[in-house]
Amino acid sequence: MSDHRQSRKRRYITWGVAGVAVVAGAGVAAQTSMAATTWPAQKTYTGRAFDTCAAPSLTAMKAWHTGFYGAAAVYIGGKNRGCSQPNLTASWVKSVSTLGWKLIPLYVGAQPSCQTGSSPEKITAATAASLGAADGADAVAKASALGMKAGSPVYLDMESYDITNKACNDAVLTYVRSFDKALRAKTYRSGYYGFTSSSAKAVATATDKTDLPGNLWYALWDKTNTTTSDWPWGATQFTDHSRAHQYMVNSKETIGGVTITVDRDAWDAPVAITG
Repeated sequence: MSDHRQSRKRRYITWGVAGVAVVAGAGVAAQTSMAATTWPAQKTYTGRAFDTCAAPSLTAMKAWHTGFYGAAAVYIGGKNRGCSQPNLTASWVKSVSTLGWKLIPLYVGAQPSCQTGSSPEKITAATAASLGAADGADAVAKASALGMKAGSPVYLDMESYDITNKACNDAVLTYVRSFDKALRAKTYRSGYYGFTSSSAKAVATATDKTDLPGNLWYALWDKTNTTTSDWPWGATQFTDHSRAHQYMVNSKETIGGVTITVDRDAWDAPVAITG
């Protein structure tokens, strides 16, 4: 695991800036369990984004609302979430949404047993399915309590691990499928954050796509603001507003007199429905 991810207090939230579109079907092609459900039209956002470990204050959000960034990924829960979130309340969500920010819910769930480093919650073959179901249900409860409505996505954060370890990788995919099914049972869309060399690759290259995420947020720190030119997998995968790219990390930036260290992302994927 990279130094950046070893300490989640150094992890920062993703935001987007260009236009917003509401579409009905983006990011659902691989999500077979969604077929029989009538889904709210999802809200997507296309543009530049940032993430930071703890949700900034409302004052900071006002200062940063200049048009350069336009949406924020916020850590809504998970036993492996690294920062406390004193600002992240339903009132904060309503206020920043009123300002025009788009929000990206991120949940730091259980992590692989073969992953370097320690985590409070680990995935094993025996617990993968039950942990995924419990964490997925918790993610929905956390999102709903913040005012993020049905039809919103929740992005599951899976840090880097050895995907050549078959037993470990199989357990991770079992966990992810179970997590996603729990989301969809409550009409929340599934998203996934991972690394192009490991966790994201495991999902993108899985032979069986059943119940895997329909929206992929990939970490590739090439400093290129794109979701297309450096996309490392098939051109027909995760199309129709279903991709996000974390392209730069630990960028100390000052906007409106407020300094925050952030990660930058190119965003073309769903965001929370808060209105």
